[in-house]
Amino acid sequence: MEARQTIYYVIGLLIGVVLHEYMHARIADLMGDKTARRAGRLTLNPIPHIDPYGTVLVPLVLILFTPGHWAFGWAKPVPINPYSMKNPRRDPVLVALAGPLTNFSIAFILALVGMVVRLVGVNPFGSLKYLLEFLNAAAQINVILGFFNLLPIPPLDGSHVLEYFLSPNARRTYEALAPYGFIIVIVFLVFLFQYFILWMNPIFNLIGRILYG
Repeated sequence: MEARQTIYYVIGLLIGVVLHEYMHARIADLMGDKTARRAGRLTLNPIPHIDPYGTVLVPLVLILFTPGHWAFGWAKPVPINPYSMKNPRRDPVLVALAGPLTNFSIAFILALVGMVVRLVGVNPFGSLKYLLEFLNAAAQINVILGFFNLLPIPPLDGSHVLEYFLSPNARRTYEALAPYGFIIVIVFLVFLFQYFILWMNPIFNLIGRILYG
C-alpha cells in the first residue's frame, strides 16, 4: 500500500508542478511578457520544467526519510520580466497567483471526477478502488502544492503577493531575504513540513468525503 501510495503522490506531484509552471508562463504571456515563451516554458512537456533539486532530489529524499513516504517538490521557476507586462505592479501578482490557483483547481477537478466515477460505478481503467486512491492522493498533493507556494518565503509565489502590499521601504527590506530563501524553504521542509500537512487534514477529509461519499 505504501509503495502504491507513493507512486500516486509522485504522479500527482508531476502533474501539479508542470501545470503550475505552465500557468505562470501562460498568464505572463497574456499580460504581455514573452520571456517564458522565448525560454521554451510555455509548454506542457515536463522536461523543460524539471529542476534537478526540486523535482528530483527533494522528492527522493522525502520519500526515503519521511514517516509517511511523502513525495513533494517543485519545478524550475518560470522566468518573467515584470517591466514587459501591461501593469508591472499588478500583473506579477496575477502571474504568481496563477500557479497555486491551478493546483487548487486540479484538486477540485480530481475530486469531482472521482465522485462522478463512483456514482456511475464504472471505471474504464480497471479497479475503482485504485482509481479513487490515485485521485485522492493526487488531489491531496496539489492542495499541499497550492498552500506551500502561497507561503511568503522568497522565491515562492506568496512572496510576490506579499510584496504587492508592502511599502517601498518594507519591500526593500523584505527583498533582502531573497538570497536566503532557499535555505528557509529547506529548513521549513525538514522541521515544519509534517505540521504543515497536519494543518490541512480538514481539507483532506473533505476531499475524502467527496470521493468516497
